[in-house]
Amino acid sequence: MKAIVILGAAVWLDGPSPALVRRVAHAASCHAASPADLVVPCGGLGLHPPAEATVMRDMLIAQGVPATRIVAEDRSTTTFENLAFAAKILRDHGIGDILIVSDRYHGTRALMVARALGLSARFSGPPMPGPLTARHARALTRETFAILGYRLRLKRLLRRNTT
Repeated sequence: MKAIVILGAAVWLDGPSPALVRRVAHAASCHAASPADLVVPCGGLGLHPPAEATVMRDMLIAQGVPATRIVAEDRSTTTFENLAFAAKILRDHGIGDILIVSDRYHGTRALMVARALGLSARFSGPPMPGPLTARHARALTRETFAILGYRLRLKRLLRRNTT
């Protein structure tokens, strides 16, 4: 059995952020090409309701993913929580093989966390839209520091997750 896990992205005041839209479209495309037993959209309530996972679930259904294959994880607020909370859902369904979907710059950290949680994971991300913008450059810079931070804190995060 295999699953697609979509990492969270912001819901803006006027709807889903471009990152959320990209991730869901890519996950729906991956599911259409090779149907997953389960699709787990991740993400809790950010600055604007509803929860990221709720928005993603509705978008996935609108893009043809059967509702019966979707289990939303709607509590997480970080990449670690996305994957830790999804891991419990996956274990409850007997699934250990996952495809993580997020933006490409996020792949290294997502795989690092998934593997630390004992998941057999691959990564797929949509192409970045258009040329490099200031927003993309900030995201890449932020991700570089996030990877370093997660490497330093991952053991502590894992200990906290098991207690």
